[in-house]
Amino acid sequence: MIKVGVIGCGKIAQVRHLPEYAENKDAEIAAVFDLCRERAEEVAARYGARAYDSYSELLADPDIDAVSVCAANAAHCEITVAALRAGKHVLCEKPMAITLEECERMVETAKETGKYLMVGHNQRLTKAHAKAKELLGKGEIGSILTFRTAFGHSGPETWAIDSKSIWFFDKKMAAFGAMADLGIHKTDLIQYLTGRRIEEVMAVTATLDKQDASGKKIGVDDNSVCIYKMDNGIVGTMTASWTNYGAEENWTVLYGTEGVMHIYEDPKYSIIIEKKDGSRVYYQADQIQTNTSQTKSGIIDAWISCLTEGREPEISGEEALWAMRAVFAALESAETGKAVKTAPH
Repeated sequence: MIKVGVIGCGKIAQVRHLPEYAENKDAEIAAVFDLCRERAEEVAARYGARAYDSYSELLADPDIDAVSVCAANAAHCEITVAALRAGKHVLCEKPMAITLEECERMVETAKETGKYLMVGHNQRLTKAHAKAKELLGKGEIGSILTFRTAFGHSGPETWAIDSKSIWFFDKKMAAFGAMADLGIHKTDLIQYLTGRRIEEVMAVTATLDKQDASGKKIGVDDNSVCIYKMDNGIVGTMTASWTNYGAEENWTVLYGTEGVMHIYEDPKYSIIIEKKDGSRVYYQADQIQTNTSQTKSGIIDAWISCLTEGREPEISGEEALWAMRAVFAALESAETGKAVKTAPH
């Protein structure tokens, strides 16, 4: 039995981590911490766990095997490094951290301590994305030439527990907006599906509509548009938006030499392949979860499986670094107006 602690008891913990740990037969929620003591106590009572006064006190508990870090972005590195050094395996929410140096420190600390570090890039785990990866490997649309991928909804205020105090909008706590909140998912996904790394980025980020409690524009982007060039010459676009005030978008289209693959564009078929000869092939795997229609992410089951079997997570900190390099390159490109190479490995 893997005894886990959850650090940060906000929406992502309450909707994903905590219920999925509770459903996993090999996991036990033993400890929780939140800056809001009342919230931590409510969660602890619900799951039969102990609420700690600080994350440091939680990490000092020798019975805790692993932790989920569900705190604000700016705290990810500090808490993760402390947890790894305390001998705990760490599942960290995305985005991994707020600087490339912090991301690299997390990876190096995991190596030094011999503990596992996994990052919550859950889109790799959906049934349709796994099926798409299989079909692409079989050459169902030939060689990939280009792609379009997008993730957009109406913003984190529709998701957060406290809609009047949204840390996502605070640059000190979040560091970046839609680009790293939603764009990180599609950035990781496109590398997973194509089997290639992003080599160069051209990006535009903007704050078009979101306002803070005082009525001022928020300090982070609410829209991002990126052109990604892969290391084999594939070029495509990735867009992330917090100002999609219609139905949530979360889709990917891949254009190959022998056809086109549409993933999560159709409400009935999760994958549609259009062949060069005009024929179509339809697959029903699942439908992507939305903020208003939550389904099991698969992250917790994959995480606990790694811990019980003693193997490195596929979505390791080192793997997540590749997506974060592209995010930081995108932010630099948006500031300079120039194409930016991703940081060297």
